[in-house]
Amino acid sequence: MIKNWKDLPWRVIITVALVAVSIFAVYPPRERIRLGLDLAGGSHILLECVDTPEAPVDDDSVKRVIEVIRNRVDQLGVSEPTILKQGMRRVVVELPGIEDPQRAVEIIGKTALLEFKDESGTTLLTGAVLKNAQVHNDQFGRPTVGISFNQEGTTFFAKATAANVGKPLSIYLDGKVISSPVVQEPIMKGEAQITGRFSLQEAQNLAILLRAGALPVKVEVAEERSVGPSLGKDSINSGVRAAAIGLILVFLFMFLYYGWLGLLADIALVCYALFTFALFAALHATLTLPGIAGFILSVGMAVDANVLIFERIKEEYRTGKTWRASIQAGFDKAFRTILDSNVTTVIAAVLLFFVGTGPIKGFGVTLTLGIICSMFTGIWVTRILVDYLAPKPTFKL
Repeated sequence: MIKNWKDLPWRVIITVALVAVSIFAVYPPRERIRLGLDLAGGSHILLECVDTPEAPVDDDSVKRVIEVIRNRVDQLGVSEPTILKQGMRRVVVELPGIEDPQRAVEIIGKTALLEFKDESGTTLLTGAVLKNAQVHNDQFGRPTVGISFNQEGTTFFAKATAANVGKPLSIYLDGKVISSPVVQEPIMKGEAQITGRFSLQEAQNLAILLRAGALPVKVEVAEERSVGPSLGKDSINSGVRAAAIGLILVFLFMFLYYGWLGLLADIALVCYALFTFALFAALHATLTLPGIAGFILSVGMAVDANVLIFERIKEEYRTGKTWRASIQAGFDKAFRTILDSNVTTVIAAVLLFFVGTGPIKGFGVTLTLGIICSMFTGIWVTRILVDYLAPKPTFKL
């Protein structure tokens, strides 16, 4: 047993620090841990690529549509979106946390073809040569969209403005005029402003569209709907209830079967849960319903590691070794078994993450993080607790 604070080694100090950091990272949990579509609600949108004379649909164009939509969604700040191909020309988009599907459609479903035309309607350059687009405010505080061109676009824009001094240079988005400023002088630096009667959200949406680029083919919305959070609330409550019941039963079993060792294992299990959710928050992982299942599964593996260790300690103690030597030998001999079983499970979980989509990825993420934390708590935290807090038995185990 530890008699005073100075006897605490660096391992104990590091563990206490990790627990404190984990509590800070997780609390409050609803603000720190992201929830997936099945738990938090959001938008489900089904898009269909449509043939036009200018741009027929093929497999390559559908792949490029998915890439452009992914770029747009990333700039919306949506965590763990699901974007995948369905059939030959349909794309499914699921956006957790976006409860207004209409706004999502306005961003991900528009072609977003930007064109600069002169008085005769001739297209001088398009958004393909844009480098960036950002929301700014004019001198009256009204939202505008500032754009900058790449090197090629800067050259073309300089020629276009030089040839149209004193004339309007109209800016079109998907064939509609959004601004028609009169060119005062040649613009040589490759920067311009798109003005109009924009609200702040409209300006932000336009900037996102321009940064992500235009869709290669026409896209129509086949289905759009909101997924309410009520299902998510019920799922969270059921998952929490199942996890709580499981943990209580595990705690009772470990204490009744192993006594003081089991109580220390329960403390290590609490640390394991804390470390796992702290990793979720730190890595901005998204928790889905299958993810909760992955966490509960990893709880069983965390307990299994402690069972292996304690059984090894009991075997060594029965051979007549001292209590301290039994602890040392028990942990050393159980380590290989724990490592082998956990590594094989991690390989399967990683494959689920890279091969699977949506909720399957969430299961793979939570299972991987849970296994990593279970190994750490079993080999590190449990060892410290047993070394310094477990009383020496007065009889053969």
